[in-house]
Order: sequence, then structure tokens, then C-alpha cells
Amino acid sequence: MSYAGDVAPAQAWAKVAAGAVLVDVRTDGEWAHIGVPDVSALDAEPVFIQWNLASGEPNPAFVSELRAAVPTDRELVVLCRSGARSVAAAEAATAAGYTAFNVLEGFEGMADGYGDRVVNGWKNRSLPWK
Repeated sequence: MSYAGDVAPAQAWAKVAAGAVLVDVRTDGEWAHIGVPDVSALDAEPVFIQWNLASGEPNPAFVSELRAAVPTDRELVVLCRSGARSVAAAEAATAAGYTAFNVLEGFEGMADGYGDRVVNGWKNRSLPWK
């Protein structure tokens, strides 16, 4: 594993409460149409940096955008839809000098047998979102 490890959504919440930065790496469309994590109760705000652009191509500016938004001495918890893109983003952040954790299950979690994302993930574990 080339990043700090995997954490469940509740563990990610606890890490943000302890001072980590939540980095949501989904696309603009996902943020606008599906929702975003709300960590305001922890007196924190998530950082939004796309791992992939809307075209599906990787965001070549990901690391530079991350460096502009978060100092390297801050621990990161990295979130995507289901916990896949966030692994790649956590690896890139680690290579750039961060301590980065992947949020297992992501924001929406796995799809059920009907294709609906109601099984697990940040939203389905009843963590705050808007």
C-alpha cells in the first residue's frame, strides 16, 4: 500500500474532528447533483479537487491544486463515490508528501442489486451531507 491506509466513513469523520482535511475528489457534476459531505459541525470545510475531469481524463493539476489548498503537514482523508478513485488520489497525495487515508465505501457506497447506491458509504452511514 502506497498511502497511509483505509478508513471507514465514521473513522474519516473522527479524523476530521481531530484536524485532518477531508478532500473530496469526485467531479463537479457529482458535487452538484449528488451532494457533498458536511463537516461544518466539526468547524471544518471539505476541499474539493477533481481527480478526473468531466471528460474522464485524469486531472493533471491535482497535486498542484492540493498543494495550493492544503499544507503538507495536514493529514488527509480522501473521498470519492465508492472508494476507488480516492485510492489513486491518496497515492498521489502520499507521493507529494502528505499523509493520506482513503475513505472506504466513498460518499455513495456500493450499488445494490438494482444499481441503487443505498448499501453503504458516507451518505448511507448517516454522516452529515448536503
